[in-house]
Amino acid sequence: MNLYFMLAWRTPVAPNPVLVETFGRLRRRGFDIALGIAEELLLQLDGPGLTHDLYILKSHTALWLSLAEIVHTHGGRLLNPFPACLAAQNKIVAVERMRTAGIPTPRSWVTGDPEQLRPIVADCPVILKPYAGGRGLGIRVVHSPHELAEAPRPQEPVLIQEYIPHEDELKIYVIGEDVFALCTRPGSRDAPRWPCPLRRDVREIALRCGRLFDLHLYGLDIVESAAGPLVVDLNYFPSYRDVPQAAVRIADFIDAYARGPAAARVPVRLRRIARAAGAAPQQGG
Repeated sequence: MNLYFMLAWRTPVAPNPVLVETFGRLRRRGFDIALGIAEELLLQLDGPGLTHDLYILKSHTALWLSLAEIVHTHGGRLLNPFPACLAAQNKIVAVERMRTAGIPTPRSWVTGDPEQLRPIVADCPVILKPYAGGRGLGIRVVHSPHELAEAPRPQEPVLIQEYIPHEDELKIYVIGEDVFALCTRPGSRDAPRWPCPLRRDVREIALRCGRLFDLHLYGLDIVESAAGPLVVDLNYFPSYRDVPQAAVRIADFIDAYARGPAAARVPVRLRRIARAAGAAPQQGG
């Protein structure tokens, strides 16, 4: 079977060791794997062209999301499904969907005029997040109306949420129905992580998110509030850094998913992407 991994562009290049091991395990099981970084490819948009049994979207860039939509539109099979990735990537849409479904998140708002936040900030600190951001980039905590006035005006839509002060943050990783919990200190994506007990309520929240968005490989950030655990971020196909035996588990899941009932579908043919993939790197981010 042919798998195509849609990978993120990194500067500097730093292969994700979990992915590298996953690729090796899948190849030893007989899978033919192609890797691609959209920003390094030149693709002619003239209709269907690539033959792969399953596409795995790892990147969160706008270019790969656009190309994933093309694959989806032409009947290609994606893990995770394209509509799920698109909804998860838009933080405004994701939070509205979770709150409507009763999944606990902080109080949330959107506005194009930060001045509208003055009465809210006077009552509680808020956190501003780029609606399509990731890795903690562009996030700003505002504690007072004065800080709000000093903050630069956002150049793109932002999600505003009540800021929940917390010492530790839960990183939740899900592979199918398997859920793993790691604790970390907020503020740096490279901060140390350590295993911590997975509470039953947190596991149920994680699995409810997967069912709600139709995600299979995904992660959540959760903080503890006076009212209980709150989801503060959701993303598809995270790094799985420090998850025990992550590569083994991911390879097992992709193997089973690829060979599942939907694998009998006729694969989509995107010839030019296939030729470009031949020059793609052999390690991914």
